[in-house]
Amino acid sequence: MPGNEALAVNGFLSNAPIESSNTVIYADNAITVNGSDWYFTVCAVMMVATLAFVGLALTQPRQKRIFHYITAAITMVASIAYFSMGSNLGWTPILVEFVRTNPKVGGLQREIFYVRYIDWVITTPLLLMDLLLTAALPWPTVLFVILVDEVMIVTGLVGALVTSSYKWGYFTFGCVALCYVLYVLIFEARNHANVMGKDVGKTFLICGSLTALLWTLYPIAWGLCEGGNVISSDSEAIFYGILDLFAKPVFGALLIWGHKGIDPARLGLNIHDYDEKDMAINNKNGASNGTNDAVQEPATV
Repeated sequence: MPGNEALAVNGFLSNAPIESSNTVIYADNAITVNGSDWYFTVCAVMMVATLAFVGLALTQPRQKRIFHYITAAITMVASIAYFSMGSNLGWTPILVEFVRTNPKVGGLQREIFYVRYIDWVITTPLLLMDLLLTAALPWPTVLFVILVDEVMIVTGLVGALVTSSYKWGYFTFGCVALCYVLYVLIFEARNHANVMGKDVGKTFLICGSLTALLWTLYPIAWGLCEGGNVISSDSEAIFYGILDLFAKPVFGALLIWGHKGIDPARLGLNIHDYDEKDMAINNKNGASNGTNDAVQEPATV
């Protein structure tokens, strides 16, 4: 029975232009079958986590599923990204700034997976939504932090695609954005979560600390991989894969566990359902049906 044939099927050729000529180029610094197998393994873990989070959501009333759904969306998107990378798709060859003599990182064209950044541009805002909604931060703060996070991801992608030393300028922009996000998590959001109750504060402390720790390691991975071309593409797969496994399925499991005794309404998330016995829903339905359940004053003659 044939094994993993993704690299043989999809190959390492790209029709990317070189110096304004549409020349077929070859990624000579790319993953091997081992890297592809690892990407598929992470994909499987992400998919299992997605099914688990959705299954847990179905055990809850619809009004209390918001964190289950957000967390399931994170791992679902990640599973597609890792399937793409395992299939050796969603990449482009980029001329390395630093040519290495080590044969494991030899070559001039490094395989850069832009699909990884498509994953992050979707999932990191969702991760922050999980955390910042847990802390019950005001919506203007939540939206601005998500915008800064998007800046962080986009500058990382642009830097990875730049062949000159100017990539480190984009890297710097991304690191500054990361520092702001970490500041909000470590100080503003943590303090806000503590005010919401001991259980909320504990859940945020565990999940927020894990996220802050892991996110400080991503720039190191970027510097060793897309930036400095220090480690091989297979090592890149392992580095990013381990970080993503802890940042998504493990994070999600801890968050869902922490929220098992927390009503979203306590966090300002007053979510209504059409079949609930809720005063706001009943009053709205009564008004639309032309009825009024309020106490009527006795008629006078």
